[in-house]
Amino acid sequence: MDAKDHTNTACIVGAGPGGLALARSFRRLGIAFDVFERHSEVGGIWDVENPGTPMYESAHFISSKTQSHFADFPMPEHYPDYPSNRQIFDYMKSFARTFDLYRHITFNTEVTTTEFKDDLWHITLSTGETRVYRWLVCVSGTTWHPKLPAWATKTDGFEGEVIHANAYRRSDMFLGRKVLIIGAGNSGCDIACDAAQAADAAYISVRRGYHFVPKHIFGKPADAFAAEGPNMPMWLAQRIFGAMLRVLNGDITRYGLPKPDHRVFESHPIINSQLLHYLSHGDIAAKGDVERLEGRHVVFRDGSREEIDLVVCATGYEWQVPYVARDQFSWNGDRPDNYLHMFSRVNPQLFGLGFTETNGGIYKLFDSMADLIGRNILAQRDDDDAWAKLRRRIEEHVPDLSGGVRYVASDRHATYANIDALKREYRALRKFMGWEELSPGCFERPDTPRAPLRMEAA
Repeated sequence: MDAKDHTNTACIVGAGPGGLALARSFRRLGIAFDVFERHSEVGGIWDVENPGTPMYESAHFISSKTQSHFADFPMPEHYPDYPSNRQIFDYMKSFARTFDLYRHITFNTEVTTTEFKDDLWHITLSTGETRVYRWLVCVSGTTWHPKLPAWATKTDGFEGEVIHANAYRRSDMFLGRKVLIIGAGNSGCDIACDAAQAADAAYISVRRGYHFVPKHIFGKPADAFAAEGPNMPMWLAQRIFGAMLRVLNGDITRYGLPKPDHRVFESHPIINSQLLHYLSHGDIAAKGDVERLEGRHVVFRDGSREEIDLVVCATGYEWQVPYVARDQFSWNGDRPDNYLHMFSRVNPQLFGLGFTETNGGIYKLFDSMADLIGRNILAQRDDDDAWAKLRRRIEEHVPDLSGGVRYVASDRHATYANIDALKREYRALRKFMGWEELSPGCFERPDTPRAPLRMEAA
């Protein structure tokens, strides 16, 4: 079959939050584009019916509703401080309807492979069709490819069950069982709290100590409290906030947790108000790192052992982009190392959105990132001088995105960015290129959004 020619068009892979932000921005900027979504609905991981999603029944937004939403489209006033996964899914669908984005999305169609040749992207779809595009934007997410510790792959002789957290859906899985959760990230803590309520016995295994940030501080969501606070040097913020957590939480080693091996903000924040509660009531117990599985037991590095029926590994994900040749991105470990977390340093016609982890609500950045990707595309399409200027900056500029924080040495923090540092660099890029800032009201809603139109590839 001859390839259909879309040589002045962008291909967007994924209709999750980032893909929707891109679709709205590209419409505003006048960039031709197609969106391909392998599932039957928008929302990405927020749709629990999406095969492979890591979403579980008790999951809520880790950011509060005022600190992580699309520009010019706040979350409904009646939503709680921390909306449920179902409310976020409804919000995504409402956004797509309001800005008439459905008609730009081809559903039930996966981008299976891509090839870059003759300065164009040749995109092969799950239908067998191949299309040609000038630009490729990867927005396919970072939580689809589970990562397991080495011992979890050696289950011969273990009489219990081992799963990754992406297979967990609801707490009835824990009924009548002795459960061990591996990892104290935000998902691990949520699932551990479910186990504390539902399991016959519950344990959480942690390798290092963490700072636990309560969801509310002085009656306000923690991120809103931080956003409304005074602007201060990072070293001072670390001291003040660290002291505040010590006052609020006390000595967490009383609960069997290890003492944090880093200062506050030097690791991805754990936003959880429940785990310490369940630890203090004996509904769950803290354990150290796992050494091996043996019979009906899990053996820990300190020599202790517990009889366990189910091990849930909340041990993270590999940030794969399986439909793009690895050499089209630069990498830091298993994470794409894009310029400002957006522009491939290898191929100027390749972009990523959502391959970012920060200490704050990332959804509020998606619109700015989408706009910057769009302006890069416009420079390539319409202005050779502007594109030459931008390309030199991408090649030569080495931004410091740490925000003055020395993050812990781990795979997770290999490309970690301080959200305030990211925002400063985005403003600096706009000033350098003479691009306007996004302003309130810049995303106008269509007067009469049409009913959702579900497209599938021919």
